Parts: sequence; structure tokens; C-alpha cells
Amino acid sequence: MNIYTALQIGEHHIHHCEDYYFVEQLGSDHLIAAVMDGCTMGTDSYFASTLTGKLLRKIVKQRSYLSLYGRQQEPDSPEDLLRSVLAELFKDLADLKSRLLLNQDELLTTLILLVLNQRTGQGVILTVGDGVIAVNGTITEYDQDNKPDYIGFHLAEDFESWYGKQVQKIFMNECRDVSIATDGIGLFTRINSLENPSIDPVTFLLANTEQSENPDMLELKLKKLEHQFGLKPGDDFAIVRIVHPGPAGKIV
Repeated sequence: MNIYTALQIGEHHIHHCEDYYFVEQLGSDHLIAAVMDGCTMGTDSYFASTLTGKLLRKIVKQRSYLSLYGRQQEPDSPEDLLRSVLAELFKDLADLKSRLLLNQDELLTTLILLVLNQRTGQGVILTVGDGVIAVNGTITEYDQDNKPDYIGFHLAEDFESWYGKQVQKIFMNECRDVSIATDGIGLFTRINSLENPSIDPVTFLLANTEQSENPDMLELKLKKLEHQFGLKPGDDFAIVRIVHPGPAGKIV
């Protein structure tokens, strides 16, 4: 698997990037990835997205160690694994909210969580709030009209009841190329009047395979968008893109 990541502060944000990404191996088969977008109207919104990413890293690393030493067996189903990891994340966030005396507006972040079985190509993606997903070139956008859902709203709820109501799920079979991104990817702004053909930054970053042989593919694409097409992100964004290389490194 080739894994590409990008995190960039938007032109209209001057102090902190409010987005964050996470990607980690769990056992020999599964890859867990996530992107988070802190609520601009919340308090210290960069904190909520970063904390969520750090907790996911802790959860996955702990589970990897337990699995390695035979003390815990992970579910075979990607969705069962996603639900299990997410339940632990909610528990940890609720615990920290209590211990640190945090207000709800300090834990407002969207979440796109991906579980991919690298051996079978099967996987699942759950979106809480808004964002953009691409699977084998097909792009799905979740747009909640600037009023996105946040995981901080639901920490006091029964998790299983809450999870049963989630409909923003994408199930994958034979996944070859998958991307998850916060909604800032759709808010590029023109910074000069370069006379070049129009380009869709979302498709270019999440589905186009140009320069996929380079581990810095996304950074190179961002430079091309800026210097050749005169486009820079107006809002923060985070991207994780996972590509399965075919023979001789070609994208299948």
C-alpha cells in the first residue's frame, strides 16, 4: 500500500490549523485512518481534532500490542472493527471530558473514520459530520450546509443506540484507491489570474494518479495547483489517500 497524506492551513486561518489526520496499521491486515475538522465556532477547535487523532493512535497501538501477544483477537469484519474502535474512542473522550472539566464546545470535531483490510480490499468508512471521500475514482461528498454534526454532541448518549442511527457509511470491496478528506478540500480560492485551463482540485487530489510513484504526491499536486493554476486552499484541510500499487508500481 502507498499512503499519502496532506495537512494544510487555509488562507483565511492565521493562528492554527483546525484539521488533523491519523493513519496507523492494526495487526497484519488492517489499516485505520481518520481525518478530523474542528469546529471554527468552538473553543480551541484545533484541540478537539488533535485530541481525537491522538486518542485514535493510542487505541490502535494498544490493540496492536494486545493482538501481537495473543491477548486480544480483533473482529474479522471491517465494520465490526470500526464500531469497536469508535466505541473505545467515545469512551476515552467522555472520560477526558469529565477529568479535564471540558465543555461541550471544546470537543467539537467532525470525524471520517476508515477501516481497510489490505489483504482482501474490503473496508468501511463512517462520516460523522461532513467531508469528502473517493473510492476507486468515485467521489462522495457529505455536505451538511455549514451545520455539521460533531462527535462532541453525542458523548453522553448510549453508543450502540447512536451508532445504529448512522447512515453516512460507505462499504468497499476490492478497494484499490481510497481517499478521505475534510471539507476544506472543496474551498480552494484563486490567488492570481494565471491563464490556465480550469481544474477541479478535489478530483485532482483524490482521484488523479499523476505522480503516484512519488511519496510526496499530494504535496506536489498542491504546489501544481498553486503555481500552475493559481489556486490555494481557503480553508484548512486534511487528506489521507491509500493506493494499492499494481505490477511495476503502476496503479491498478
